[in-house]
Amino acid sequence: MYWLVIFSCLIFSVTCDDPESLTVHLNQGIVRGYRDLNDGIFAFYGIPYAKAPTGPDKYKAPLSPPVWSEPFDAVEKNIICPQPDFIKQYSKNVNIREDCLVANIYVPEKSNKNLPVVVYVHGGAYLMGWGNVSTPKKLVKSNKVIVVTFNYRLGPYGFLCLGTKDIPGNAGMKDQVALLRWVKKNIAEFGGNPDEVTIAGYSAGSSAVDLLMISKMAQGLFKRVIAESGANTAAFSVQRDPIENAKEFAKMLNFDNVDDVYALESFYKTVPNEEFLTPDLLQRPDSALIFSPCVERDLGEERFLDDDPVNILKSGNYEKMPMLYGFSEMEGIFRMPQFDSWKDRMNEKFTDFLPANLQFKDEIEKERVANEIKNFYFGNKSVGIDTVLSYIDYFSDVMFIYPTLRSVNLQVGSGNNKIFLYEYSFVRNHTPLIPHTNIRGASHCELAFAVLDGSWTDTADSEDSQSEDFKELRANLRTIWLNFMTTGNPNHADSKVPTWPPVDSDWSPHMSINKSLELKGSLLKKRAVFWEGIYDKYYRVPVAPPAPPPKKTEL
Repeated sequence: MYWLVIFSCLIFSVTCDDPESLTVHLNQGIVRGYRDLNDGIFAFYGIPYAKAPTGPDKYKAPLSPPVWSEPFDAVEKNIICPQPDFIKQYSKNVNIREDCLVANIYVPEKSNKNLPVVVYVHGGAYLMGWGNVSTPKKLVKSNKVIVVTFNYRLGPYGFLCLGTKDIPGNAGMKDQVALLRWVKKNIAEFGGNPDEVTIAGYSAGSSAVDLLMISKMAQGLFKRVIAESGANTAAFSVQRDPIENAKEFAKMLNFDNVDDVYALESFYKTVPNEEFLTPDLLQRPDSALIFSPCVERDLGEERFLDDDPVNILKSGNYEKMPMLYGFSEMEGIFRMPQFDSWKDRMNEKFTDFLPANLQFKDEIEKERVANEIKNFYFGNKSVGIDTVLSYIDYFSDVMFIYPTLRSVNLQVGSGNNKIFLYEYSFVRNHTPLIPHTNIRGASHCELAFAVLDGSWTDTADSEDSQSEDFKELRANLRTIWLNFMTTGNPNHADSKVPTWPPVDSDWSPHMSINKSLELKGSLLKKRAVFWEGIYDKYYRVPVAPPAPPPKKTEL
């Protein structure tokens, strides 16, 4: 199906072994990658960029990577971090292990020195996923970029946050910083420019790169951001009260002594790993996650996040950098599996479905605001089969759309004039109808999976079986995204698409991405202004874990 192409060897630090392999000399040791016969690029899989601590230290920051004396064959594709077992239904041939902090490097076969670098952060609700959930081979085949994907610790391993010395919080985000530091130190050996790094992510990965952008710990490690379907101001992006979350999860595991933080810490340090992977943590009606990044308590060590993202954005005390920032038109379709079980509950007690980053002085106020919100989306109708699209709009807005628009508003107000805002609404031929309607919609992360090579949940739409409209759109998107990855601007003098200026006030202008690309004005202003009014009054600021009380001493 594909013909073997003669390749050009990377120069300087990369040497030729044979027409199928490349050898790279790192401080850790020699690494050998191999030519991908289908796509005409070189791939290095499973390179350790750090070491995950184990035992009682398993919640701490990552350790230095290993070294080796013999050449390391970078061929193991299936290493993934501990996560729920149901992930195996999507990819059965996986190697789940604690020592999972590995990177995958994709290098063009006709590479030169100093190529721009793109680091992709995978999604999966901070609970599941791995670096190659989606692959970047078509981007790399352009010969314009080197792309890095990687694993980071997930669930309680990565995001348990007690604010103690042994469980300070944000281990998974510190893994991501360790990867970026590894890239800064090593990517030149693969032909990449360590000073021209773009970070990109989708879903929780989008939330993560949005947080990396405002983290002091990550400063100087990248210069551009692509955030697709996830924002740092979302309810799921930062834990409101990490101690309460830790207690809730411990109770799920049948541990009751949760009010003693030292007993709680001891439990988490000794609980068998397999017990972590059984509870269902994804079906929360408040659009939050038990395990996600947290604001850390000051323990005299390096912190990933030291304040509420909203405060940081308002202060302007972060590096303003070019962003591609946006979402799909119907992000909330991903909540349709819960529709039948949630619709009656939403009619009976809509307060349960308010986002977790709102707070109220009492239940009367909470009920009043819940009725205001429900009326905004559903009017005088019930949540049901006649209002499915309103149900989708609601979860689109509370989880993805408004948090993105809120972040945009705060950033523009703080002086960032380099944000390129978009809404993606293209619908592929195989997309199923939304239940109880004759409508199809662009769901969660659709654009990211169009730019990349596919996803773990979507294997039916191969590159060869796509409609001509989607093939053309996909080619245009990859060109635009590559323009941004290489210059910080999606526009190009030879481009056939409309000029795309940065967003200004009132969420305008934005690029509407469908069969054609069209520059439009304010993006969903009515919905954004409605939520601005709610959050101005009722926003719940996330808190860092408090200092634990002194340990009791026995007499």
